[in-house]
Amino acid sequence: MSFFKVEDLGISFGGVRAVDGVSFEVKQGEVYTIIGPNGAGKTTIFNLIGLLYPASKGTISFEDRSLNGLAPHRVAELGIARTFQNIELFEHATVLQNLLIGRHRHRTTSLWQEMAFLPSVRRAELAQREAVEKVIDFLELAHYRDGLVAGLPYGVRKVIELGRALATEPNLLLLDEPSSGLNPEETNEMAFWIEDIQKELGITVLMVEHDMNLVSRVSDRVLALNEGRPIAEGTPAEVQAHPAVVEAYLGGAD
Repeated sequence: MSFFKVEDLGISFGGVRAVDGVSFEVKQGEVYTIIGPNGAGKTTIFNLIGLLYPASKGTISFEDRSLNGLAPHRVAELGIARTFQNIELFEHATVLQNLLIGRHRHRTTSLWQEMAFLPSVRRAELAQREAVEKVIDFLELAHYRDGLVAGLPYGVRKVIELGRALATEPNLLLLDEPSSGLNPEETNEMAFWIEDIQKELGITVLMVEHDMNLVSRVSDRVLALNEGRPIAEGTPAEVQAHPAVVEAYLGGAD
């Protein structure tokens, strides 16, 4: 069975091919990272996977099921969660409340049951809170759990957004530049979280990242893009040494 596969993916904006003929396969249990210069099409691929954009061509499949043509909300229901490069949290809600939003796909009660607040609703609510508390413990967010997101440091907010994605209990986690805006110490901590997510939680990670130290540390395999097209794939060391990658980043080898 193919866990996650993209074949000949492409999309154009106003005649410009933002993504053109991208194919790759992510194996269950690995950390697979997409790299490339600004404008290479990395985040666009994530938006295509999340069905925020309709692909002009190509197919996307998860656990041998095609995602093409599905409504965007179905992606989370199938077990795919995502973080964003620009943090997308409810700032005037608490950390706990933000993480509980991630439990929406596990909702088992109907609206009328919730309005009546039946015993089944109370049991479900307790189960959802227990699941979120596990995420809070895992990411060491207990100190912040009842505080409003608006008053928290940027680095903590990045971890909270990661926590909300984990609260969905995904099989595949998409991380869109998780180190963006972080200082070296926070980036090092993010690397620990990614390693633990893979090894302790057994979650497969598909990541877009620009920090090559982070990429080298946590990635099993890497795909390099330039101008929307694949130029190299392999281990972090193999990709970084590839002449086409050196040229894309540095404008040519010495």
